[in-house]
Amino acid sequence: MAIKFQYNKTSLNNLGKQLKVRQNALPTLQNKESALRLEVRKAKEQSDKLLAALESRLREYDYLSALWNEFEPGLIRIADVELETVKVAGVKTPALKDIQYEIAPFNAFTLPAWFADGVAILKDISRLGIESEVYQQKSRILEYQRKKTTQKVNLYEKVQIPGYKEAIRKIKRYMEDEENLSKASSKIVKSRHAAEEEEVAL
Repeated sequence: MAIKFQYNKTSLNNLGKQLKVRQNALPTLQNKESALRLEVRKAKEQSDKLLAALESRLREYDYLSALWNEFEPGLIRIADVELETVKVAGVKTPALKDIQYEIAPFNAFTLPAWFADGVAILKDISRLGIESEVYQQKSRILEYQRKKTTQKVNLYEKVQIPGYKEAIRKIKRYMEDEENLSKASSKIVKSRHAAEEEEVAL
């Protein structure tokens, strides 16, 4: 990235300010990046843990597989999944607040006794699946933000800060050269005046 500048004091001051802003922002961005990296890992681990728990529960209920044929499919359904927004390392992420179920009225005397347990089992299994999905979504959002933060860190660290330093160095060198030339030319002018004065005096 080419940094535009002019060889004058105003440009030098502006570049100095820009450099300072980036140097001050860089540690904060680096901290945010490492915090996001950690949170991404946590969210992925939690999602994997919930999926493992779901698979484990499904294996536990394998012995009931023959009974599920008797279960009425419309007996329970998910009416609503309530999510809330939680800030993690300055990033808005979803978190599961509650799951609303609709349970159709059923007669416990005419239906098999295990139907009540079946409803509880389905609630448990669905909660694990939904919560795992929410954590997956959370990790995707955090990973996206981490990548963006990493890009910004790299831009500041590897491109802009060195670029501003180089531009400042060029301006300073140019201004020093100008000053030296100005001093040298004023010395030449003085020595000429002195020589002319000597000639006039003679």
